[in-house]
Amino acid sequence: MPTVLVIDDNPSVATALDVLFSLHDIRTLGAASPEAGLALLEREPVDLVIQDMNFVADTTSGDEGVALFRQIRARHPDLPVILLTAWTHLEAAVELIKAGAADYLAKPWDDQKLLATVNNLLELGESRRQLAAASRGERQRRSALAREYDLRGIVYADPASEAVITLACQIARADIPVLITGPNGAGKERYAELVHFNSSVKNGPFVALNCGALPADLIEAELFGADAGAYTGANKPREGKFEAADGGTLFLDEIGTLPLAGQVKLLRVLETGRFERLGSNRERSVKVRIVSATNADLPTLIAEGKFREDLYYRLNGIELRVPPLVARPRDILPLARHFLPPGKQLGEDAMRALQRHPWPGNVRELRNVMQRAALLARGDTIGAADLALPASAPTPTHAIGEEPDRATIEAALARCGGVLAQAAAELGMSRQALYRRLDRLGITRP
Repeated sequence: MPTVLVIDDNPSVATALDVLFSLHDIRTLGAASPEAGLALLEREPVDLVIQDMNFVADTTSGDEGVALFRQIRARHPDLPVILLTAWTHLEAAVELIKAGAADYLAKPWDDQKLLATVNNLLELGESRRQLAAASRGERQRRSALAREYDLRGIVYADPASEAVITLACQIARADIPVLITGPNGAGKERYAELVHFNSSVKNGPFVALNCGALPADLIEAELFGADAGAYTGANKPREGKFEAADGGTLFLDEIGTLPLAGQVKLLRVLETGRFERLGSNRERSVKVRIVSATNADLPTLIAEGKFREDLYYRLNGIELRVPPLVARPRDILPLARHFLPPGKQLGEDAMRALQRHPWPGNVRELRNVMQRAALLARGDTIGAADLALPASAPTPTHAIGEEPDRATIEAALARCGGVLAQAAAELGMSRQALYRRLDRLGITRP
């Protein structure tokens, strides 16, 4: 049962409010002076304070109420306070609203208006407590993750990223190949590093090869090495990536671009651990952990005859799916700040612009935008204009004044763990507007 503390030197005020609130399952505590009220706050859990503006007989200045409010705010900064005021105190009450008071009501008050205000504030307080508890849980969970695993300084804040990071660390110790899927620029190599540096071969080399960055006729030489004279320009023997990664991890990025001939040889190495350099008949053996990545739809490539099905199942011992940046919105601002040099900061308009942008290039695009903005910004604070984001970027419906649809609301509720106040803030709506929208759409309140 929520508790309201009434601080008023008129006993009839506390009595009337006690009667009113008891009919609505709200507990009321009364204090006849500021000193008694502050003492009660130290002893009792209180969810909301209703305070008068005058306590000394024959005074009308409201100075006592101002002093009491400031003492409450100093000791309990998150506790909502409603001011009960006569017309002569209106100016002081308005100033206290600016200083953080929740609301003010004139005496005599309207019971229904007071109840609506109290219920709204109590509900908001409960939402804040739920959000604070969820935030504490996140911090504790992430601290435990950082203690148990080597996270390589990865920057994240979104639950979607946390889920992928946790899975990457958990599967790292299993001796199975890992396939990382996700769009270009989403940070797949960072997840490959997580797998390596938390694996049993973490002390071995981590070797990366972008299969899409080399001509088809050089892929095999890069993978398996070549003897002198194996091809034009091969004047001396060269070591391939498999040999370089022996005892460690080989990360094969853009594996979907590997030519079929290279796929056959890669499959053989994965099955036997043995291979031959180009131009050589001598077999070599290695022990390598394979982590591969692709932004392509490998099952579709298999159906089109462009990727071997047996190789796919060899590579996909377990799959890590990295979501696009737009699907993990809480990562955007921490990553943006991470990419800024020391001394630079984001302005409010820049933060709003970053959160509205759809990020088709994902984390890579965000990094480039922040590096460019840091160079172009004239001061230490980066504004929206410094970001030079396309003006035609799609804007979320709630950002342009339209009501979000069912899918948008349900996605926001899922991201916020059902905390309505947080979901409303993310959707750019008031909590009451979100309630009305939930009722119209027939969505059950969490």
